[in-house]
Amino acid sequence: MNDSSPPPTDSQTGAYQVLARKYRPGHFRDLIGQEAMVQTLTNAFAHDRIAHAFILTGVRGVGKTTTARIIAKGLNCIRGDGPTIDPCGECEACTSIADGRNVDVLEMDAASNTGVGDVREIIDSVRYRASAARYKVYIIDEVHMLSTSAFNALLKTLEEPPEHVKFIFATTEIRKVPVTVLSRCQRFDLRRIEPEAMLAHLRGVAEKEGAKIADEALALITRAAEGSVRDALSLLDQAIAHGRGGEDETSAAEVRAMLGLADRGRVIDLFEAIMKGDAAGALQELEAQYADGADPAVVLRDLAELTHWISVLKISAEAAEDPTVSAAERARGSDLAGRLSMRVLTRAWQMLLKAIEEVPIAPSAMMAAEMAVIRLTHVADLPPPEDLVRRLTEGSAGTPSGGRPGPGNGGGGPAAQLTALAGGVVSAPGLAPKAEAETALAAYTRFEDVTALLRAERDIKLLDEAETHIRLVRFRPGVIEFNPAPGAPANLAGRLSQRLRDLTGARWQVAVVAEEGRPSIAERVLAEKDAAKARAAEHPLVLAALESFPGAEIRAVRPIGGDGAPEEYLAPAPERTFVEVEGDLVDDDDYGDDPFEEDN
Repeated sequence: MNDSSPPPTDSQTGAYQVLARKYRPGHFRDLIGQEAMVQTLTNAFAHDRIAHAFILTGVRGVGKTTTARIIAKGLNCIRGDGPTIDPCGECEACTSIADGRNVDVLEMDAASNTGVGDVREIIDSVRYRASAARYKVYIIDEVHMLSTSAFNALLKTLEEPPEHVKFIFATTEIRKVPVTVLSRCQRFDLRRIEPEAMLAHLRGVAEKEGAKIADEALALITRAAEGSVRDALSLLDQAIAHGRGGEDETSAAEVRAMLGLADRGRVIDLFEAIMKGDAAGALQELEAQYADGADPAVVLRDLAELTHWISVLKISAEAAEDPTVSAAERARGSDLAGRLSMRVLTRAWQMLLKAIEEVPIAPSAMMAAEMAVIRLTHVADLPPPEDLVRRLTEGSAGTPSGGRPGPGNGGGGPAAQLTALAGGVVSAPGLAPKAEAETALAAYTRFEDVTALLRAERDIKLLDEAETHIRLVRFRPGVIEFNPAPGAPANLAGRLSQRLRDLTGARWQVAVVAEEGRPSIAERVLAEKDAAKARAAEHPLVLAALESFPGAEIRAVRPIGGDGAPEEYLAPAPERTFVEVEGDLVDDDDYGDDPFEEDN
């Protein structure tokens, strides 16, 4: 181009420069909240150990591009003999880099230059030395947007660039950058700015601008910025304009209206009404906040944020020392953390997350918020499920431990509360009052009574598993504790408990314990069979049979008559006498006094 004059800057044209650009850091000492990175770069510059490629990552607005420009100025500042960690900011190299017009410092937006052709232009140009600066610096913003082929084309040059070339990459999505690129760069993770540092920075900028803004308003801006300096300065710019350009102090109420936020104190009021189960009062408060300009979706997010904060307060009291939270809010939050259980808070958190997801698909955001409040108030006063079951089994009408009296909005007793807790789908059939339960269990004094019940109900599969796999440790009516035999189903205890509850109408506690139990019924039966075989093998008749038939074995032992135990029929044979009759030996008991008396 023939016209080489730089474009006029905002200061030259008299145009207003937004605070995010006006107070952009020009030196490493101006960066806030990035001490670790500054220390590493300071040492690298001091000992001439400057890497040929850097990659800067972090959320939006924490200073990635700004840091890249400061590094470029430090590499090319001409006030010293070489690269410096403290560029002057006044020489031609520093001012041209700050204005974005230095021909040797090329900034490229990878979001709009994603192809391999754009990278090939860089590869072709690195062979030429810098025309005016000490180093040729390539700053590629949002580098993760490059295509795979573009990354591959850049690898060789990135690994072994010429001595006069430096690469600086910036990205908000470090996981999308190939590891082959990451391994060739020196990585710096820029942190979110802590609330204390952000508040101090915003207060200093407001003083330099001559603007009056309340500390509570600055706290709201800090919270909304979520650690991003650029977002905070943009919101501060807007807040100053909202407060009539600095003539009057900008209040927290004005900033809250500007951001579409509800008053934090009123959010706590709404939360307290919900936790009390006061549906009408909670809906009235939500309607009032909506009428005052609060966004219902933002109110739901505020409730979720408050729930999270109170949950953290319950675990760590140090979380209350948040500079963005007022003393009154801190006191109310600590009080709620002391009164609410973690179970209630986690349930509210899950329900709020679900409500936030419903906002885009609801007919209106207000409808979604109202339905969320109604659901939250109707489950807020429910006691834990185990207390409900205890009330049902014990027939108690009192308030369970850990529960709170209801707000007077009904409930229908413990059975109705259990149904409400289960979403109206599941109830608790078969659970008898305590006296009836004890009567029902009185018939089961031994574990064999339980197996007899299963046999009578022809529940063959569960009966077989109970007899085969349960090694009983302790038993009393309503309680079975056992050590499972090898191969026992993992859900045997639960299935047996549920089946016995269905059959008896009483609650059975079936538990697996680590103690050694007695042999199972099947193991005892097998042991008895083996003992019977051993005893049978000692009987003279069996011994004679085994000797007469080599290879024979005892398969089973059964009584030969009657209902007695096998050992009654396998006792040693009584002594017997024989007499000779016509050359044959005949049992004396059979022969008698006159063997031929019957025939005669």
